[in-house]
Amino acid sequence: MSERERTRQERRSGRGAAPPPVTLHTVADAAGVSPATASRALNGTTRVRAELRGRVLAAAAELGYIPNAHAQALASASNNTVGVICHDVSDPYFAAIAGGVMRAAAERDLLVMLASTFRDQAREIAYVSMLRAQRARAILLIGSGIEDRAWERALDAELAPYTRAGGRVAVVSRHRSLRVDTVLPENREGAAALARALLALGHREFAVLTGPPELTTVADRLAGFREALAAAGVALPAHRVVRGAFTRDGGHAAMLGLLARGPRPTCVFAVTDVMAVGALAALRERGLRVPEDVSLAGFDDIPLVRELTPPLTTVGLPLRRMGERAMGLALREGRGARSRVERVAGEVVVRASTGRPGSWCG
Repeated sequence: MSERERTRQERRSGRGAAPPPVTLHTVADAAGVSPATASRALNGTTRVRAELRGRVLAAAAELGYIPNAHAQALASASNNTVGVICHDVSDPYFAAIAGGVMRAAAERDLLVMLASTFRDQAREIAYVSMLRAQRARAILLIGSGIEDRAWERALDAELAPYTRAGGRVAVVSRHRSLRVDTVLPENREGAAALARALLALGHREFAVLTGPPELTTVADRLAGFREALAAAGVALPAHRVVRGAFTRDGGHAAMLGLLARGPRPTCVFAVTDVMAVGALAALRERGLRVPEDVSLAGFDDIPLVRELTPPLTTVGLPLRRMGERAMGLALREGRGARSRVERVAGEVVVRASTGRPGSWCG
């Protein structure tokens, strides 16, 4: 006798101990569908095949399932709203990804609520909490993950009950502890490929302008670049890794700091294009030519860098498509217990900001 038949008989006869509460998973098992399909069939917010909907409703009626009021409210009250949390929407990297999210949202008649944390971890947690309270249909985190256990625990404490109640979550970039759908740019691999391209030009004296080390994007790009140099027998001295803010002004200050440290390298890698823009300005202020005196490269391929003089060598990422894919993952059908990771490869784009090193050695 199946569990479903035994439960039905015990309910009719009154025999046995009090049965456990009937949950959405119980209904899904009885109907032979996933919990996500059962939820959609019961709350009516998404179209479900008539045959599946009939099976779910019949199982719910037979088992006496009483829907969770909060879960139903989350699924129906604000199902046209998606929350997007980024570090700084004025940064062209985040603006381009957010543009992709908004394009995908418009195709689904969804409203996007966009918030910038300005890399304040407490503010990020607060925004997630606000979106939970607003019963947003989905929450998208499009900023870098952070290597911080306390932040990870606090974020998971907000997201776990939200997803259990039917909320959707997707992220862009590496988040170590979150078990959610992810659009993962291959930052480490892209930086390594860039290093190999610069080595092929003949460079052996490098420097890196980097950002906050706790950001996974920074850690991955620096590690990939360093590993590719090491594989070619080229060292990256500690004094030539200069930390700055993840901004244009941060790149400007980091480049001035690098130039003040002694003999300059033949090639500088800024871990974001935005930092590279500031670095280019600093080099000009010091009367240095790019690439004749110093080659310069970035990462992301934001639209602005193609218009610079000279245009910037970089690692291109399909930023708008990354936003579209994050939205697609958050709202995908057939979601199960296992999260999905979509890797996005970067492509080295060599432009006029890099060339062969001069006759001096730096």
